[in-house]
Amino acid sequence: MNDTTVTLVGNVATAVEYRDTVTGGVARFRFAVTARRWDRERGLWTDGNTSFYTVSAWRSLGANLAASVSVGEPLVVHGRLKVREEERDGQRKTFVDVDAVAVGHDLSRGTAAFRRAPRAESRLQPEPQTESGSGSGARPEQDPWAVAAEEATEVKPQLVTAS
Repeated sequence: MNDTTVTLVGNVATAVEYRDTVTGGVARFRFAVTARRWDRERGLWTDGNTSFYTVSAWRSLGANLAASVSVGEPLVVHGRLKVREEERDGQRKTFVDVDAVAVGHDLSRGTAAFRRAPRAESRLQPEPQTESGSGSGARPEQDPWAVAAEEATEVKPQLVTAS
């Protein structure tokens, strides 16, 4: 199947609504993308038309999105584009939706602090036991990046200037 994938840069236009469904949770929100163009005559950036998209994110992406995103925040959304037409009040209307695969804050417009979410299945599985009955010390069900982050020491960035 050849899905059309898009990457959109814009702002959260409505509050994120999260619902639990039979197939897993889903988060939905409206996303505003405004084209910006350089106006040579005036020597400044000007806003063009704004397009609105309905973004849906399923399962863990949806839950993390609902816990992390507020109205007005700048995001980068990557996902599958879906265009649908409906008849409402006797008129054909076109809606453009995006099934998100990845969503993140736009770091060109601010900073963010990432916190790894615990995986549900790793909390439910007991640690493997060795023959002696004690834990193996290894954490096979845990993400190796999370283990590395726990064990890493804090590194402060340094500004290097050329002389």
